[in-house]
Amino acid sequence: MDPAPAISASASESVEYQKPSEQSPVATGVPVPERRPPPPRPPRPQVPWSTGLCDCFSDKKNCCLTCWCPCVTFGRVSEILDKGTSACGQNGALYALIACVTCCPCFYSCFYRSKMRQQYSLHESPCGDCLVHCCCGCCALCQEYRELQNRGYQMPLGWHGNVERQNRGTVPIIHAGMTR
Repeated sequence: MDPAPAISASASESVEYQKPSEQSPVATGVPVPERRPPPPRPPRPQVPWSTGLCDCFSDKKNCCLTCWCPCVTFGRVSEILDKGTSACGQNGALYALIACVTCCPCFYSCFYRSKMRQQYSLHESPCGDCLVHCCCGCCALCQEYRELQNRGYQMPLGWHGNVERQNRGTVPIIHAGMTR
């Protein structure tokens, strides 16, 4: 039972670091392939919205909610678009605060419309995002809400509830106290 031999300091000192050659491939005459940036990706084709801007009455419940309390609709839409990084209540409260202080929450909500268009490759129609929210804020919020519903989200559940609903059945449920 011999113990493992110890490595002496002289053994570690005998290893020398060799510097790479000072000559570049160009100086030696070896051709160097030209580096080109990758070709740009073609833009994704834009698709139309699933419902029109003025189809508010197709979902009467959401239409009434948005008419009387647009901060709730905005909060729900923004939570889904932020993928749960911000809460419905937080975004809705900020929307309401901006509406009370500046009387113009459209400048905040139009950014989320742009974000939604980018995420889902939607047309900028019938006009620019800020103009839509400034002129028809409630209609724009209703359209965004319906778009997310038509894409399979259950809006009252929020982001985390929708993720849980999607994963239900595929993720095993582990009960506390159960052992093998």
